Amino acid sequence: MLACFVVAKMTFVVASVVAVLPFLMAIPHGGPGRRLPGAALVAALALPPAVAGLVAALGAVLIGRGQPLARLRDQLSVRWRLSDMGIGLALGVFGLAITVPASALWARWVGEGQANSAVGEVFHGQRLTLGWGLTLFFGIWLIAPLCEELLYRGVLWRAMEYWRWNRWVIAGLTTVLFALAHPLFSWSHIELLRSPLLVVITLPIALARLLTGNLLTSIVAHQTNNLLPAIGLLLITQGAAPSY
Repeated sequence: MLACFVVAKMTFVVASVVAVLPFLMAIPHGGPGRRLPGAALVAALALPPAVAGLVAALGAVLIGRGQPLARLRDQLSVRWRLSDMGIGLALGVFGLAITVPASALWARWVGEGQANSAVGEVFHGQRLTLGWGLTLFFGIWLIAPLCEELLYRGVLWRAMEYWRWNRWVIAGLTTVLFALAHPLFSWSHIELLRSPLLVVITLPIALARLLTGNLLTSIVAHQTNNLLPAIGLLLITQGAAPSY
């Protein structure tokens, strides 16, 4: 399962390059400061996690025994229980509640000029058509959390379980690795500064996986946590909210 995780992350890097390469080649060479079109930015945000998540899911299917769906459920601990979904929703709302004061404290620590995210920085001042704006919204709200959870609380978590590590240790390690992966794979110094904040934000998500043993619980918690940022970016890219 660890090899599956590594291959999925490598796929993420390759997909990030492939997603923007056609747009880069289409931009005329001439003057610095040329920005990629909004379509390229949305593609670079949505496609890599989707492809990496698909690779992770396929890897889990290949490793297990039995029918493909049964393998996926067994390897990634997927359980269709409404009670677990409710726990995920509650922990996601709790995560939002602690994100607001944690973000305020983090902004005071790093300074207002650095209090941003890589995604917020990329889309600063960017205007998108409604179609691309909605694609961005659903990518941040639903797709990215689903795929990130497949990798970290799914494949990587399962790999550590195979090594018979303590579940609390697994929860802590996947939280830290998730936070550190953002600056590593986004090539952004802002995400490096956000790493401590990401640890705080991700703790309720890891707790959702830990308490229920169900990957879907952490997916719901993560998607709930991403809802407000997704709405904010949609409003900004439609010119309905100021971009700071």
